[in-house]
Amino acid sequence: STLCFGVPVFVFCSLVEGKAIQEALFELTKQRTVPNVFVRKQHIGGCDKTLQAHKEGKLQSLLEMTEANQVDGSYDYDLIVIGGGSGGLAASKEAAKYGKKVLVLDYVVSTPLGTTWGIGGTCVNVGCIPKKLMHQAALLHQGLEDARKYGWEFAEQVNHNWTTMKEAIQNYIGSLNWGYRVNLRENNVTYVNSYAEFVGPHKIKATNKKGKETFYTTKTVIVATGERPRYLGIPGDKEYCITSDDLFSLSYCPGKTLVVGASYVALECAGFLAGLGLDVTVMVRSILLRGFDQQMADLIGEYMESHGVKFIRQFVPTKIEQIEPGTPGKLKVTAQAVSGTETLEGEYSTVLLAIGRDACTKNIGLDKVGVTVNEKTGKVPVNEFEQTNVPDIYAIGDILDGKLQLTPVAIQAGQLLARRLYNAATLKCDYKNVPTTVFTPLEYGACGYSEEDAIQTHGKDNLEIYHSNFWPLEWTVPGRDNNKCYCKIICDLKDQVCTIKCYVWEHVDIFLLGLKGSLLDTKDITETLSQILLLE
Repeated sequence: STLCFGVPVFVFCSLVEGKAIQEALFELTKQRTVPNVFVRKQHIGGCDKTLQAHKEGKLQSLLEMTEANQVDGSYDYDLIVIGGGSGGLAASKEAAKYGKKVLVLDYVVSTPLGTTWGIGGTCVNVGCIPKKLMHQAALLHQGLEDARKYGWEFAEQVNHNWTTMKEAIQNYIGSLNWGYRVNLRENNVTYVNSYAEFVGPHKIKATNKKGKETFYTTKTVIVATGERPRYLGIPGDKEYCITSDDLFSLSYCPGKTLVVGASYVALECAGFLAGLGLDVTVMVRSILLRGFDQQMADLIGEYMESHGVKFIRQFVPTKIEQIEPGTPGKLKVTAQAVSGTETLEGEYSTVLLAIGRDACTKNIGLDKVGVTVNEKTGKVPVNEFEQTNVPDIYAIGDILDGKLQLTPVAIQAGQLLARRLYNAATLKCDYKNVPTTVFTPLEYGACGYSEEDAIQTHGKDNLEIYHSNFWPLEWTVPGRDNNKCYCKIICDLKDQVCTIKCYVWEHVDIFLLGLKGSLLDTKDITETLSQILLLE
């Protein structure tokens, strides 16, 4: 009645055949207690299970179903997951553990330059994994410089071979792609490399690379399509620029590089390219690392600048032209000041765009089934159970509106969603107090509020901030970067809530454990040693 639906009630003792009906009902449900609740022919159970179903949103989903959005007969699958990234794979394998018939549909649309990759999503193929490995390559360059002070003697000239690094990283990624496919098969999850599109709430069209269409029906759909890099929309951007989708498999050394953007992707890529010995410039429209603690963002920028990365601030590109073809060739970039009429031109071998990412929610038929999408961002609003406004259609990962875009978050959200759907679990994904790391040359780890958000939420007068510069022991012998490292802890004096910002990324998870109070509720920082505590 609280959901505004009529509820017919049958009292068996008042019926002539009540006893026989009760026995038949017991054979069907193995339940003798009352009430014995059914919704649209699906057995819910007694009072406790009905209340639990209401709490989890299942009851409302069933009640809102109509004949128009159901498929006659049985479904081909219990669950179809659209997207083979970290969240989608986690959800699919978890659902299969409970005996559900699961299909994963995954297809990578090639970049304008023709780059594509295998199953595993952004993190594995064009994100966390190759980024961290190239970052490591840059750290080794710094390590070589430090090694001389520790007594290592070697030739003065040390060269880096881009092709050797790229091939080694791509070989490792290829092994992961293969491992994911094997793992899906071992978990009885069907994988199909096809582009998925809704044709109805319970019907999906899958188109393979040859254009062959196959249709599947399913009881439930989880959309986990992720995001792709955004382009500038100016002359020459798609013809001549690359993005992070292209960088990690680039067949040639990028050479003198202009990185456009101030996101963590922009600064991470600029950092490791400079660390490999390349001439790198970053063009920034406004502030660095929007959404992060701005004091920490400024410290990152200052450190990078002091280590050879050049910054062009308050400018945006307006045109990209090719001067010389080749790999990498030569490009001319024309840029306009954000304020005023000043323009500038520069020549670069490679232009890397890292101005943001767009949700992959267009052209997958969400409009055909009535799923609400944020018109401005393309992201999908969901409730606390990752459920969209359409029953039986859920969404997880980077496409969620207003949620954190991190691999461990997507993995946990996918696992918990499958458990709620198929194992009567109640635990929901907690999107607060999640650790994050920026793998710039000076690595930055944090969890909790930025100082700006802490002030807005708790009030400046209610905060006490502890901070300290420090010098890692390993850096003292080479005598570099004295007191460049920094740690900040923001405390709410009233509620005793803390947030940690620190240039010691490997240990941020330990601080988070203190904030969460439970190892099981803690999300890891992907590709760090602390991750092993939460993967086991």
